[in-house]
Amino acid sequence: MKRQAGLKLGITTIATTLAILAWGTVAVAASKTIILATTTSTQDSGLLDVLVPLFEKESGFSVKTISVGSGQAMKMGEKGEADVLLVHSPDAEKKFMADGFGSSRRLVMHNDFIIVGPAADPAKIKGASAADALKRVAAAGSIFASRGDNSGTHAKEKGLWKGAAINPDGQKWYQQTGLGMGQTLNIAAEKKGYTLTDRATYLSLKKGLGLEILVEGDGKLLNIYHVIELNAAKWPKVNAQGGKAFADFMITKKTQETIGRFGVEKFGGPLFFPDAGKKPESLGL
Repeated sequence: MKRQAGLKLGITTIATTLAILAWGTVAVAASKTIILATTTSTQDSGLLDVLVPLFEKESGFSVKTISVGSGQAMKMGEKGEADVLLVHSPDAEKKFMADGFGSSRRLVMHNDFIIVGPAADPAKIKGASAADALKRVAAAGSIFASRGDNSGTHAKEKGLWKGAAINPDGQKWYQQTGLGMGQTLNIAAEKKGYTLTDRATYLSLKKGLGLEILVEGDGKLLNIYHVIELNAAKWPKVNAQGGKAFADFMITKKTQETIGRFGVEKFGGPLFFPDAGKKPESLGL
């Protein structure tokens, strides 16, 4: 009887030990995976296809990328559903940090927004300022495809309409797609309309679109990216170590040089410009 009891106790002890070891293995595997919530432009442009494998090779972490608008990425951060963010909506980012959701926010890079449209340019916006271009689109009643998804691009677009003293909501010519940048560009092309896009995504998808750059170079069209680590004090389950590793990687000299070279071979010029270490004031922030 004692022998059976001892045998049962031994089996139970072994089972418990195996369970603990299995849980530990799962925990270690989980800790080596990080969730990156990012804007669609970093994915659609192909930049993450270059950077993520480099980071995984150097760090040993595995990255699960969730490509959504900046607004949605920050919503994920507010719920503790991501470990690190790569976004481009400065005003919303500042509020995110002020509300205590992030522990660190660092400047990574910039490119610019452009307004593209059909070569025929029915609203005659080519060469105009961003504000004048939107006024002409509204006056002509030309189709304007908006992302309408609370992304960084959508936030920028809403700011531009406000600056032009125009409220496009509800207008027949103003069509909100609720989609990412690549899909919105395709819709604008199909409808022979206009849209606001980041230059990187446009150039990476330009072939076959039939859309031309009509407005560029306006200081109000600057597009700035930051990497944000999540606040582990607020969300204990966040992989703070992995998030910090990715954020640190994004601002290293080697990564910044890679960002600066990205697109040069294919497009004749970089799609993003590295900014790590610069003062925000130098970019008008």
